[in-house]
Amino acid sequence: MKRTILVIGLGLIGGSLAKSIGESDENYIIGYDTNKETLEFALMNEIIHESCSTIADSAQMADIIILGTPITETIKFIKELDQIPFNKDVIVTDVSSVKKPVSNVANGITNKHIKFIGGHPMAGSHKKGIKAAKEHLFENAIYVLTPSDVCTETMINTLKTTLKATKSNFVVLEANDHDEMTGVISHFPHLIASALVHQAKKWQNTHSFIPKLAAGGFRDITRIASSNPELWQDIFYHNSGKVMHLIDDWIMEMNELKQMLEQNNKVKLSSYLNQAKDYRDGLGTTKKGVIPSFYDLYVDIRDQTGAIASVAQLLAHEKISIKNMQILEIREGITGVLRLSVPTIDDQKKSYQVLHNNGYELMLEK
Repeated sequence: MKRTILVIGLGLIGGSLAKSIGESDENYIIGYDTNKETLEFALMNEIIHESCSTIADSAQMADIIILGTPITETIKFIKELDQIPFNKDVIVTDVSSVKKPVSNVANGITNKHIKFIGGHPMAGSHKKGIKAAKEHLFENAIYVLTPSDVCTETMINTLKTTLKATKSNFVVLEANDHDEMTGVISHFPHLIASALVHQAKKWQNTHSFIPKLAAGGFRDITRIASSNPELWQDIFYHNSGKVMHLIDDWIMEMNELKQMLEQNNKVKLSSYLNQAKDYRDGLGTTKKGVIPSFYDLYVDIRDQTGAIASVAQLLAHEKISIKNMQILEIREGITGVLRLSVPTIDDQKKSYQVLHNNGYELMLEK
């Protein structure tokens, strides 16, 4: 028997979930979005099986409702669903990257037919909207579930089974623990990236050449500052307490670093940098995170017609997707460096082997 799944909000995350779970013959996807063009695109590209203009009727048909909306909108929709006279139990889940405020509202649900299981698929993109939706967006990603007290293990397993097509790795956490951890590894880094960009922009008034130098490492460190500003404002609003605490920690950290520099303490600074390197190098590399990651390799190429195309064709033949490409240190008539970014560490190793076997000199980013 088919499950009927209502996806409310067909942006990057909601659209990607609809695409992924809609590939199974066991799932029938109804889509809702306030943007008519989004609904038309989703229907035309068979991301959803049908659309709806009002939630109430479609919600009562659904076995599972996925709220693919920003946090503030998610909270509004939970309250709206609470007023619908369901005649059967329905699992409601969300995709919010802050769980505690959503969990608080969900715990106040009075409708006994609603079984709420908070969710956060920890993968994303610098792009937004239905046109950026990808069925494989969550493959190998951590997918956090924060069940409410009324949810049984059977209900949790039903949701996992429905989301199985995403090929995610499910983890069950308490909402508060989730918010602290994502604050450290996702929300606060985004704030720092934005601050670094603002700092560079201010220094541009002194050194107009800064934009031309701000590539390479600076580009990578600040990549996430290009993400959807409206979405991130909502995240910071709902997780502001934990983010402010992290800012206090950061100020203390910067003061300690400043003291090392003031005292010219080479030993302490070297130890500090080595500890950071060791910890960073030891981080898991097989799973996706909420901040999109890429793996780079550097290829020496000649300044001649077709040089870049030759590299791209070799990798395309092996079905390796190039996510980003940049020419470094290129000067007329000599060897330059082509920087390639690929989505996984396996792609990085495979690319190295393919290009090395074809006579290219190259280096992996460790």
